[in-house]
Amino acid sequence: MPDSKPGQLIIVSGPAGSGKTTVCNRMLAEIPGLERVVTSTTRKPRPGEVNTVDYYFFDRPTFLAKIEAGEFYEHARVHSHLYGTLKREVQDKLAAGTDLLLNIDVQGAAHMRQVAKADPLLQGRVSTVFIMPPTLEELEARLRGRGTDPEDEIQRRLQVARDEMAQSVHYDHTILSATPDGDFASLKQIYEAL
Repeated sequence: MPDSKPGQLIIVSGPAGSGKTTVCNRMLAEIPGLERVVTSTTRKPRPGEVNTVDYYFFDRPTFLAKIEAGEFYEHARVHSHLYGTLKREVQDKLAAGTDLLLNIDVQGAAHMRQVAKADPLLQGRVSTVFIMPPTLEELEARLRGRGTDPEDEIQRRLQVARDEMAQSVHYDHTILSATPDGDFASLKQIYEAL
């Protein structure tokens, strides 16, 4: 998109196993000029993760100091770690006309919606999309199919998913997840209509 057009911020949320990360990664790979908002965390990098590419990895005191300094649009405690979206990661790029994609949980998205009402840079530039699993049974099958989580974690994620799915009414758009290709086509269509 040309620099004279204001950048857009597309926020994507959905329960673990909904396919949101897969569809977001494909959007970033296939849509020229669309950039990912790199979020921040206090958790340790996983193997292969790179600071400033996958996340901004901060120790807890540094993260807390950034909260105190007002450097985040939103931040939350998830499990035992802190996560957040730095203002500087969004502001300069939006002002330059760059479109951004932000994959965050419903709590973060709710806060971003509130902030966007009062922030002149964000007003009229934020669109929210919820990736809705077809059923809880299908979501459970997807979580089990990963083979990465113990039973108690799967049950916890399913309970969180129920709560998150109830929040979908607050989003501008809801995509009923069917297939990775279908989900991508739906998100791309929403993006192109902005």
